Amino acid sequence: MNLIPFLICFPFVAAIFMYFIRNNKIRNRVAYASVGVIMLATLWLLVDFLSHGGQATAILVENELVDAVILIAEIGLMLLVIYLCFKYKKLWISLLSIVQTLLIIWLEKCGPAFEETPQLLVDRLSVLMIVIVAFIGGMITVYATGYMHGYHHYHREFPDRRYYFFSLIFVFLGAMFGLVLSKSMLWLDFFWEVTSICSFLLIGYTKTDEAIHNSFRALWMNLLGGLMLAIGIACSIYEIGCVDVQTIVAQGLTIPIACFAFAALTKSAQLPFSRWLLGAMVAPTPSSALLHSATMVKAGVYLLFRLSPALFGTMTGTMVSFIGGLTFLLASLLAISKSDAKAVLAYSTISNLGLIVACAGVGMSETIWAAIYLLIFHAVSKAMMFQDVGAVENSLHSRNIENMQGLIYRLPRLAFIMLIGIAGMYLAPFGMLIAKWAAFKAFVDASNPLLIIFIAFGSSTTMFYWTKWMAKIIGPPRVDTPLRDVTKKDEYVSLYIHVVIMLVVCLLCIPMSKYVVIPIELSLFGSATMTLDSADIMVMVILLIAIVVLPFVCYLGTKRHKRKHVISYMNGVNAGDNKNFIDSYGEEKQLYTANWYMMDYLAENKLLTPCVIVSAGVLIIMMCLIIGGAVSWM
Repeated sequence: MNLIPFLICFPFVAAIFMYFIRNNKIRNRVAYASVGVIMLATLWLLVDFLSHGGQATAILVENELVDAVILIAEIGLMLLVIYLCFKYKKLWISLLSIVQTLLIIWLEKCGPAFEETPQLLVDRLSVLMIVIVAFIGGMITVYATGYMHGYHHYHREFPDRRYYFFSLIFVFLGAMFGLVLSKSMLWLDFFWEVTSICSFLLIGYTKTDEAIHNSFRALWMNLLGGLMLAIGIACSIYEIGCVDVQTIVAQGLTIPIACFAFAALTKSAQLPFSRWLLGAMVAPTPSSALLHSATMVKAGVYLLFRLSPALFGTMTGTMVSFIGGLTFLLASLLAISKSDAKAVLAYSTISNLGLIVACAGVGMSETIWAAIYLLIFHAVSKAMMFQDVGAVENSLHSRNIENMQGLIYRLPRLAFIMLIGIAGMYLAPFGMLIAKWAAFKAFVDASNPLLIIFIAFGSSTTMFYWTKWMAKIIGPPRVDTPLRDVTKKDEYVSLYIHVVIMLVVCLLCIPMSKYVVIPIELSLFGSATMTLDSADIMVMVILLIAIVVLPFVCYLGTKRHKRKHVISYMNGVNAGDNKNFIDSYGEEKQLYTANWYMMDYLAENKLLTPCVIVSAGVLIIMMCLIIGGAVSWM
């Protein structure tokens, strides 16, 4: 396990090189090499872990210099937040960072003595997260080398700070490695804060007024979660004199677990904290892909997975599952009203995270089975979709879904990838649908009617907005002129690899359940109740072939000499091209079809604020009940 320190530290070293290399071509090559090193190190770690039987290993770092460096870094992050809050006149936000940092410093240097435990843990869950971060995050980085070139070519109004952008990406990757490997809550708290600051800086990359506003909103929400994390650590030290996450879960400490769960809800962008992730859309597409798929939001659900065994049948578990289920349904409804592709993806991310959070909150092994499947397929599919939308935007100069009419004929390669991504989000045999079915079954077994309603109606609305988008892509184009595909090779490398990963994990769904998901169930709960019947594999293969064949047939349809032109009725005299007709006044008009976005009912400005108010009220009441009940029992 000597690779662990290297895997955590190497991205930070690479980030330094990214910052000081100002030649774009040289920096891109260094980025490729760095991503390659991270992936090779991850594979090596995976092989070493499996060769030792997949046994969990705790690592004690006895070097005092490491603790000193982490403490100094925490102070540095606090000073950075204070400076930026002072610069942009957001001083109240800095108080969250100051209180959190001073509390951690006091606990480490002046507070009650606590048991020294291993700071790092390598087990099946952490290894899965490392693989997701390394490969999904790494491919997003490769994609970014090509995308950012086109981004600054078309957005000359923004300063070209690619050196800064890539430096933050590698810091992000290093922080995520540290976070998912942390056994000590003090170490987890540090890496948690690093991800919060990185997301804040990435969202504000363009330095526009909107970007600055959205970045500070993300900052205060995530710092609030960080403060709750620090309070939970303090409570666990006072109660049992320990900061080990597994010990805290095993002891079932009510207040620390509630505080940690609250922090996880902020990081995973659950209501009422969803606005920070929606605001992240102002950042360049690679930032969105990172925040939504491989990093940041996955930190919150990862922590909930760790807490899940202690959530079963508790008020904290009820709070988490209710907030998650409510977020799943309401975010799906809000997505229907959006025609901006990135906004749809953002709400879809929040919605799917809500279902993962609800599964973790129930605290049963079968719901964790579903949650892990959702995590894997969501990471791959959403990373692919964000990258593809970014590439389409560079060629189409729009990310409005209505402008993607007939995209399969105009940008066939990007449209094909987009169709695979959409299919991965809601069609069988992709894992998202399988996981939703498993979650539904688990909610029924748990006799939780509210969650059953949430998942039933949330899944229906999910199908509504994905089907609308898919129909636009494969529909007849309004304009016959083909678009010039300006997508770089770097971008296509990442996109094609994501497509392959998506199809492979689908084909290997049953082996993945047996060798990846169920062992994680066993490590967390000591038992596994969910299995997939191998007799279903043929049905899944047939469905997969159908999904691959459909866009391929559409692609063949781009060969005009093979297409038969059929005149259609158009509520008037067809002008001969199925696009124009003569109305009753003898005037020629163009036929145009558009999706219904239900703006009168589901518009963000009508629905989001009430959702935030209701969820905030529920969260506050439940937290008060949890803390009040724990205090009275003590």
